[in-house]
Amino acid sequence: MKNEIVSQITTECPWRDTLLWYETIDSTNNQAKILAKDGVPHGTVLVAQKQSGGRGRMGRSFLSPTGGVYLSVILRPACTPDKLMHLTCATAVAGCKAVENACGISPDVKWTNDLVVGRKKLGGILTELALNGVGVVDYAIVGIGINCCQQSEDFPEEIRELATSVQAVTGNACSPAKLAASLIEALWEMDKALLSQKAEIMDAYRKKCITLGKEISVLRGESVRHGTALDLDEDGGLVVRFSDGSEKVVTSGEVSVRGMYGYL
Repeated sequence: MKNEIVSQITTECPWRDTLLWYETIDSTNNQAKILAKDGVPHGTVLVAQKQSGGRGRMGRSFLSPTGGVYLSVILRPACTPDKLMHLTCATAVAGCKAVENACGISPDVKWTNDLVVGRKKLGGILTELALNGVGVVDYAIVGIGINCCQQSEDFPEEIRELATSVQAVTGNACSPAKLAASLIEALWEMDKALLSQKAEIMDAYRKKCITLGKEISVLRGESVRHGTALDLDEDGGLVVRFSDGSEKVVTSGEVSVRGMYGYL
């Protein structure tokens, strides 16, 4: 599979030379952290066919059966963490572009880190940072998982109405190697623009974000507040007008957002 992925990545992309392939792994993000601490270079990419311990935001599990593409890349941007507040948004834009290029469907984004088609989740994103002793980013891990070839019965019954795959949407077989190669190229392009084209990235994210304009529930621990998603700030924070008329920017690190009457 590794050779098949590499053969479909443009020769201009240096990340094709740092690709690591795993048939099964606990979590590509977990392994990426280990490698990052060992000093592997910027642009090291890990791709797995299956994860036994995939992770999502806020410590949630991320179901990762065979049939998906699970990928993490190690970045070393040498900046302060405030410069990377939009990293998850940038990754979502890149992920949408990659799926469209490889598979011919155009996902949307549920704020902040879910790729969706229709009313179902196609993929998820987990970004993580580590700082050095002077407060500069030592490394960033960008993780993304896309459901590629799964059928409905491959998902647990309790999430079948919430999850989908490229093949389930299109009715056609989808090449995981082609999708992985497309993701790597899109993330490479994202990395080049990450610090210099923030406004353009956020404009693209707004166009993809289907949460905007929706009535939503904002969950913080046991607390639930209802409101309307109005906009995004420059860092990707969600501007919400609550039912009491107050407005606040909420961030992905502190809350979860659901549609008022369901997932979306």
